[in-house]
Amino acid sequence: MVQKFLIFSTLMAVASAVVIPAPAYPAYHGPAFPAYHGAAVLPALAKVAVAKVAAPEPYDPNPQYSYSYDVHDASTGDIKSQQESRNGDAVQGSYSLIEADGSRRLVEYTADPVHGFNAVVHREPAAVKVAPVAKVLAPAPLYHAPVVAKAVLPAAPLAYHGLHAAYPAYH
Repeated sequence: MVQKFLIFSTLMAVASAVVIPAPAYPAYHGPAFPAYHGAAVLPALAKVAVAKVAAPEPYDPNPQYSYSYDVHDASTGDIKSQQESRNGDAVQGSYSLIEADGSRRLVEYTADPVHGFNAVVHREPAAVKVAPVAKVLAPAPLYHAPVVAKAVLPAAPLAYHGLHAAYPAYH
């Protein structure tokens, strides 16, 4: 878990990195300029890896979309649908599903900055009437009383000598 946190923190730090330009050093051509095997040290330090920052996505002042889907699974009885469309800040749509009693619930909704979210729920009766399950009480089976055997116990309790002697008592 700690490793995941460290990896996530590292990725967030890299993603939010700010580009810092390398400082501009004036050119120095004098004999006192430090060198290492003929290569200048200061220009080598100026070559710093800089992370590129991704440009933000363009802003759409008038977003528009529309989608819909239907599910009709006869093996499980899952029947539902939804459709929604957006034009700017106004959204309108509807969805429907078949409830456990067989009725169909249809919800139509709208949302906009002026009126907020509003939904109207319609309930349509079941297309096929489901007959209620009849409750039939079957006679309870007759059970005989269990047979109890009497146990014969010895007159004196059994003693286990020597079992506790091998282990010291801890107080």
